[in-house]
Amino acid sequence: MDYEKYNSTCKNLIERVCCFSLYGLIQGFPATRCGEMKNKFSIGQISKLYNIPIKTLRYYDEIGLFKPIDVDKKTGYRHYSSEQFEQLHTIIYLKIRGVSLKDIKNHLEKRNIDCFLELLKEQQSITENKIKEFEKIKITLKNRIKEIEGSKNVLNLDTVTINELQERKILKLTEKICSERELELFLKKLENNVISPGHIIVGKVGLTVSKDKIMQMIFDEYNSIFVLLEECIENNIFIETIKQGSYACVCFRGGRSESPKYYKMILEYLDENGLEIIGDSIERTIINQFISEDKSYHLTEIQIPVRKLLTLQ
Repeated sequence: MDYEKYNSTCKNLIERVCCFSLYGLIQGFPATRCGEMKNKFSIGQISKLYNIPIKTLRYYDEIGLFKPIDVDKKTGYRHYSSEQFEQLHTIIYLKIRGVSLKDIKNHLEKRNIDCFLELLKEQQSITENKIKEFEKIKITLKNRIKEIEGSKNVLNLDTVTINELQERKILKLTEKICSERELELFLKKLENNVISPGHIIVGKVGLTVSKDKIMQMIFDEYNSIFVLLEECIENNIFIETIKQGSYACVCFRGGRSESPKYYKMILEYLDENGLEIIGDSIERTIINQFISEDKSYHLTEIQIPVRKLLTLQ
Protein backbone atom coordinates (compact mmCIF):
# COMPACT_ATOMS: atom_id res chain seq x y z
CA MET A 1 0.00 0.00 0.00
CA ASP A 2 1.20 3.54 -0.79
CA TYR A 3 0.97 4.98 2.72
CA GLU A 4 2.36 8.35 1.66
CA LYS A 5 -0.46 8.75 -0.83
CA TYR A 6 -3.05 7.64 1.77
CA ASN A 7 -1.70 10.01 4.42
CA SER A 8 -1.76 12.89 1.94
CA THR A 9 -5.41 12.16 1.14
CA CYS A 10 -6.30 12.11 4.83
CA LYS A 11 -4.34 15.21 5.85
CA ASN A 12 -7.36 17.01 7.30
CA LEU A 13 -8.32 13.97 9.33
CA ILE A 14 -4.85 13.74 10.87
CA GLU A 15 -4.90 17.43 11.80
CA ARG A 16 -8.24 17.02 13.56
CA VAL A 17 -7.43 13.99 15.62
CA CYS A 18 -3.89 15.28 16.38
CA CYS A 19 -1.91 12.50 17.96
CA PHE A 20 -3.59 9.49 16.33
CA SER A 21 -1.68 7.67 13.58
CA LEU A 22 -3.76 6.46 10.63
CA TYR A 23 -0.73 4.55 9.49
CA GLY A 24 -1.03 2.26 12.48
CA LEU A 25 -4.80 1.98 12.19
CA ILE A 26 -4.81 0.78 8.58
CA GLN A 27 -1.56 -1.13 8.69
CA GLY A 28 -3.34 -4.46 8.71
CA PHE A 29 -5.77 -3.74 5.84
CA PRO A 30 -5.38 -5.86 2.71
CA ALA A 31 -4.20 -3.89 -0.34
CA THR A 32 -7.20 -5.00 -2.37
CA ARG A 33 -9.57 -3.13 -0.02
CA CYS A 34 -7.66 0.17 0.16
CA GLY A 35 -9.36 1.65 -2.85
CA GLU A 36 -12.74 0.49 -1.63
CA MET A 37 -12.38 2.10 1.78
CA LYS A 38 -11.24 5.54 0.62
CA ASN A 39 -12.98 7.94 3.02
CA LYS A 40 -14.87 5.22 4.85
CA PHE A 41 -13.98 4.00 8.32
CA SER A 42 -15.18 0.83 9.96
CA ILE A 43 -16.72 0.86 13.41
CA GLY A 44 -13.53 -0.80 14.66
CA GLN A 45 -11.37 2.00 13.28
CA ILE A 46 -13.59 4.67 14.85
CA SER A 47 -13.47 2.77 18.12
CA LYS A 48 -9.65 2.75 18.12
CA LEU A 49 -9.33 6.31 16.85
CA TYR A 50 -11.53 7.79 19.58
CA ASN A 51 -11.05 5.15 22.27
CA ILE A 52 -14.80 4.50 22.33
CA PRO A 53 -16.08 0.93 22.83
CA ILE A 54 -17.73 -0.59 19.77
CA LYS A 55 -20.74 -1.37 21.95
CA THR A 56 -21.11 2.36 22.69
CA LEU A 57 -20.95 3.29 19.00
CA ARG A 58 -23.64 0.72 18.24
CA TYR A 59 -25.79 2.22 20.99
CA TYR A 60 -25.29 5.71 19.57
CA ASP A 61 -26.53 4.32 16.24
CA GLU A 62 -29.57 2.70 17.87
CA ILE A 63 -30.70 5.93 19.55
CA GLY A 64 -30.00 8.03 16.46
CA LEU A 65 -27.22 10.06 18.05
CA PHE A 66 -24.36 9.05 15.74
CA LYS A 67 -25.35 6.96 12.75
CA PRO A 68 -23.00 5.48 10.12
CA ILE A 69 -23.14 6.87 6.59
CA ASP A 70 -24.05 3.40 5.37
CA VAL A 71 -24.49 -0.17 6.55
CA ASP A 72 -23.47 -3.09 4.34
CA LYS A 73 -26.70 -4.97 3.59
CA LYS A 74 -24.91 -8.31 3.36
CA THR A 75 -22.58 -8.13 6.33
CA GLY A 76 -24.29 -5.50 8.49
CA TYR A 77 -20.94 -3.68 8.85
CA ARG A 78 -21.24 0.02 9.69
CA HIS A 79 -19.11 2.58 7.85
CA TYR A 80 -18.41 6.17 8.85
CA SER A 81 -16.92 9.16 7.05
CA SER A 82 -14.28 11.68 8.17
CA GLU A 83 -16.97 14.32 7.61
CA GLN A 84 -18.73 12.91 10.68
CA PHE A 85 -15.72 13.41 12.92
CA GLU A 86 -16.75 16.91 13.96
CA GLN A 87 -20.13 15.55 15.03
CA LEU A 88 -18.42 12.89 17.13
CA HIS A 89 -16.07 15.53 18.57
CA THR A 90 -19.12 17.51 19.71
CA ILE A 91 -20.74 14.44 21.26
CA ILE A 92 -17.56 13.60 23.19
CA TYR A 93 -17.02 17.24 24.22
CA LEU A 94 -20.51 17.55 25.68
CA LYS A 95 -20.60 14.05 27.19
CA ILE A 96 -17.33 14.62 29.08
CA ARG A 97 -18.88 17.78 30.51
CA GLY A 98 -21.84 15.83 31.86
CA VAL A 99 -24.46 16.69 29.25
CA SER A 100 -27.00 13.88 28.83
CA LEU A 101 -27.16 11.97 25.54
CA LYS A 102 -30.77 13.13 25.17
CA ASP A 103 -29.72 16.79 25.38
CA ILE A 104 -26.79 16.20 23.02
CA LYS A 105 -29.09 14.59 20.46
CA ASN A 106 -31.55 17.45 20.85
CA HIS A 107 -28.79 19.99 20.17
CA LEU A 108 -27.48 18.13 17.10
CA GLU A 109 -30.99 18.05 15.66
CA LYS A 110 -31.58 21.79 16.25
CA ARG A 111 -28.05 23.20 16.00
CA ASN A 112 -29.19 26.52 17.44
CA ILE A 113 -26.52 28.78 18.92
CA ASP A 114 -28.77 30.13 21.68
CA CYS A 115 -29.85 26.63 22.69
CA PHE A 116 -26.21 25.55 22.71
CA LEU A 117 -25.25 28.46 24.96
CA GLU A 118 -28.12 27.65 27.30
CA LEU A 119 -27.00 24.02 27.37
CA LEU A 120 -23.45 25.03 28.33
CA LYS A 121 -24.63 27.52 30.97
CA GLU A 122 -26.88 24.90 32.55
CA GLN A 123 -24.00 22.44 32.64
CA GLN A 124 -21.73 25.12 34.10
CA SER A 125 -24.19 25.60 36.95
CA ILE A 126 -24.40 21.83 37.55
CA THR A 127 -20.59 21.61 37.53
CA GLU A 128 -20.24 24.45 40.04
CA ASN A 129 -22.66 22.68 42.39
CA LYS A 130 -20.70 19.45 42.04
CA ILE A 131 -17.49 21.31 42.87
CA LYS A 132 -19.11 22.65 46.05
CA GLU A 133 -20.16 19.12 46.99
CA PHE A 134 -16.65 17.80 46.38
CA GLU A 135 -15.23 20.62 48.51
CA LYS A 136 -17.49 19.50 51.35
CA ILE A 137 -16.34 15.90 50.88
CA LYS A 138 -12.72 17.08 50.85
CA ILE A 139 -13.18 18.87 54.18
CA THR A 140 -14.91 15.82 55.68
CA LEU A 141 -12.10 13.51 54.56
CA LYS A 142 -9.43 15.91 55.81
CA ASN A 143 -11.03 16.12 59.26
CA ARG A 144 -11.59 12.36 59.49
CA ILE A 145 -7.99 11.63 58.48
CA LYS A 146 -6.73 14.08 61.09
CA GLU A 147 -8.92 12.52 63.78
CA ILE A 148 -7.92 8.93 62.96
CA GLU A 149 -4.21 9.79 62.76
CA GLY A 150 -4.49 11.57 66.11
CA SER A 151 -6.27 8.59 67.66
CA LYS A 152 -3.17 6.43 67.19
CA ASN A 153 -1.12 8.60 69.52
CA VAL A 154 -3.50 9.89 72.18
CA LEU A 155 -1.89 11.38 75.27
CA ASN A 156 -3.35 10.93 78.75
CA LEU A 157 -5.27 7.73 78.06
CA ASP A 158 -7.39 6.58 81.02
CA THR A 159 -6.85 9.95 82.66
CA VAL A 160 -9.50 12.58 83.45
CA THR A 161 -8.61 16.07 82.24
CA ILE A 162 -10.52 19.35 82.26
CA ASN A 163 -10.57 20.89 78.78
CA GLU A 164 -12.00 24.14 77.48
CA LEU A 165 -13.96 23.20 74.38
CA GLN A 166 -15.43 25.45 71.71
CA GLU A 167 -19.08 25.63 70.73
CA ARG A 168 -20.12 22.85 68.35
CA LYS A 169 -23.12 22.46 66.09
CA ILE A 170 -24.85 19.09 65.88
CA LEU A 171 -27.83 17.42 64.26
CA LYS A 172 -29.55 15.68 67.14
CA LEU A 173 -32.30 13.10 67.37
CA THR A 174 -33.76 12.70 70.85
CA GLU A 175 -34.62 9.04 71.46
CA LYS A 176 -34.13 6.53 74.27
CA ILE A 177 -31.39 4.13 73.16
CA CYS A 178 -30.60 1.04 75.23
CA SER A 179 -29.25 -1.44 72.67
CA GLU A 180 -27.04 -1.71 69.60
CA ARG A 181 -30.11 -2.45 67.50
CA GLU A 182 -31.86 0.74 68.63
CA LEU A 183 -28.68 2.72 68.00
CA GLU A 184 -28.44 1.52 64.40
CA LEU A 185 -32.16 2.06 63.76
CA PHE A 186 -32.10 5.62 65.08
CA LEU A 187 -28.88 6.38 63.24
CA LYS A 188 -30.63 5.34 60.02
CA LYS A 189 -33.58 7.50 60.98
CA LEU A 190 -31.18 10.40 61.45
CA GLU A 191 -29.65 9.75 58.03
CA ASN A 192 -32.97 9.49 56.19
CA ASN A 193 -35.20 12.01 57.92
CA VAL A 194 -32.93 14.57 59.51
CA ILE A 195 -30.07 15.00 57.04
CA SER A 196 -31.21 13.84 53.60
CA PRO A 197 -32.56 10.60 52.12
CA GLY A 198 -29.81 8.20 51.11
CA HIS A 199 -27.10 10.06 53.03
CA ILE A 200 -24.64 7.76 54.78
CA ILE A 201 -22.97 8.91 58.00
CA VAL A 202 -19.46 7.67 58.72
CA GLY A 203 -17.69 9.03 61.79
CA LYS A 204 -18.65 12.10 63.84
CA VAL A 205 -21.54 10.15 65.43
CA GLY A 206 -22.10 10.47 69.15
CA LEU A 207 -24.52 9.63 71.95
CA THR A 208 -25.58 11.47 75.08
CA VAL A 209 -26.41 10.34 78.59
CA SER A 210 -28.62 12.66 80.62
CA LYS A 211 -27.26 14.36 83.73
CA ASP A 212 -29.93 12.62 85.82
CA LYS A 213 -28.95 9.14 84.58
CA ILE A 214 -25.30 9.86 85.29
CA MET A 215 -26.13 10.88 88.84
CA GLN A 216 -28.18 7.67 89.19
CA MET A 217 -25.13 5.69 88.00
CA ILE A 218 -27.01 4.51 84.87
CA PHE A 219 -24.47 4.89 82.07
CA ASP A 220 -25.82 2.61 79.34
CA GLU A 221 -29.16 4.35 78.72
CA TYR A 222 -28.68 7.05 76.12
CA ASN A 223 -31.15 9.84 75.51
CA SER A 224 -30.07 11.03 72.07
CA ILE A 225 -27.91 10.34 69.03
CA PHE A 226 -26.18 13.13 67.14
CA VAL A 227 -23.82 13.99 64.30
CA LEU A 228 -21.17 16.69 64.62
CA LEU A 229 -21.61 19.18 61.78
CA GLU A 230 -18.64 20.15 59.64
CA GLU A 231 -20.61 22.63 57.54
CA CYS A 232 -23.37 25.16 58.01
CA ILE A 233 -26.88 23.79 57.51
CA GLU A 234 -29.73 26.26 57.61
CA ASN A 235 -33.40 25.88 58.48
CA ASN A 236 -33.15 22.49 60.15
CA ILE A 237 -35.19 22.02 63.31
CA PHE A 238 -32.82 19.28 64.51
CA ILE A 239 -29.78 21.54 64.76
CA GLU A 240 -28.62 22.13 68.30
CA THR A 241 -25.57 23.67 69.92
CA ILE A 242 -23.13 22.02 72.30
CA LYS A 243 -22.12 24.98 74.41
CA GLN A 244 -18.61 26.25 74.85
CA GLY A 245 -17.19 25.60 78.29
CA SER A 246 -15.28 23.34 80.65
CA TYR A 247 -15.58 19.60 80.10
CA ALA A 248 -14.30 16.68 82.14
CA CYS A 249 -12.84 14.41 79.46
CA VAL A 250 -11.42 10.92 79.31
CA CYS A 251 -10.20 8.81 76.38
CA PHE A 252 -9.82 5.06 76.61
CA ARG A 253 -9.07 2.08 74.42
CA GLY A 254 -12.37 0.26 73.97
CA GLY A 255 -16.00 0.79 73.10
CA ARG A 256 -19.31 1.64 74.74
CA SER A 257 -19.34 -1.58 76.76
CA GLU A 258 -16.32 -0.29 78.71
CA SER A 259 -17.66 3.22 79.27
CA PRO A 260 -19.35 2.68 82.73
CA LYS A 261 -15.90 2.26 84.29
CA TYR A 262 -14.83 5.64 82.94
CA TYR A 263 -18.03 7.44 83.94
CA LYS A 264 -17.28 6.30 87.49
CA MET A 265 -13.70 7.54 87.12
CA ILE A 266 -14.98 10.98 86.08
CA LEU A 267 -17.45 11.13 88.97
CA GLU A 268 -14.68 10.32 91.45
CA TYR A 269 -12.48 13.02 89.91
CA LEU A 270 -15.28 15.60 90.12
CA ASP A 271 -15.93 14.76 93.75
CA GLU A 272 -12.25 15.06 94.63
CA ASN A 273 -11.83 18.38 92.82
CA GLY A 274 -14.99 20.19 93.84
CA LEU A 275 -16.67 20.10 90.43
CA GLU A 276 -20.28 19.42 89.47
CA ILE A 277 -22.03 18.19 86.33
CA ILE A 278 -24.12 20.84 84.54
CA GLY A 279 -25.39 18.92 81.50
CA ASP A 280 -25.61 15.71 79.53
CA SER A 281 -22.50 13.74 78.66
CA ILE A 282 -21.13 13.39 75.14
CA GLU A 283 -19.83 9.95 74.20
CA ARG A 284 -18.14 9.11 70.91
CA THR A 285 -16.50 5.90 69.75
CA ILE A 286 -13.88 7.26 67.37
CA ILE A 287 -12.24 3.99 66.31
CA ASN A 288 -14.24 0.75 66.38
CA GLN A 289 -14.08 -2.77 64.96
CA PHE A 290 -15.17 -1.59 61.51
CA ILE A 291 -12.08 0.59 61.20
CA SER A 292 -9.56 -1.72 62.88
CA GLU A 293 -9.63 -5.38 63.87
CA ASP A 294 -6.85 -4.57 66.32
CA LYS A 295 -8.62 -3.71 69.58
CA SER A 296 -5.56 -1.84 70.81
CA TYR A 297 -6.55 0.95 68.40
CA HIS A 298 -10.20 1.17 69.46
CA LEU A 299 -10.89 4.57 71.01
CA THR A 300 -13.83 6.14 72.83
CA GLU A 301 -14.06 9.58 74.38
CA ILE A 302 -16.43 10.85 77.08
CA GLN A 303 -16.97 14.56 77.70
CA ILE A 304 -19.14 15.93 80.52
CA PRO A 305 -19.80 19.67 81.01
CA VAL A 306 -18.76 20.80 84.48
CA ARG A 307 -18.23 23.80 86.70
CA LYS A 308 -16.86 24.58 90.15
CA LEU A 309 -19.24 23.75 92.97
CA LEU A 310 -21.05 26.84 94.16
CA THR A 311 -20.35 27.41 97.85
CA LEU A 312 -22.54 29.40 100.21
CA GLN A 313 -20.83 32.44 101.70
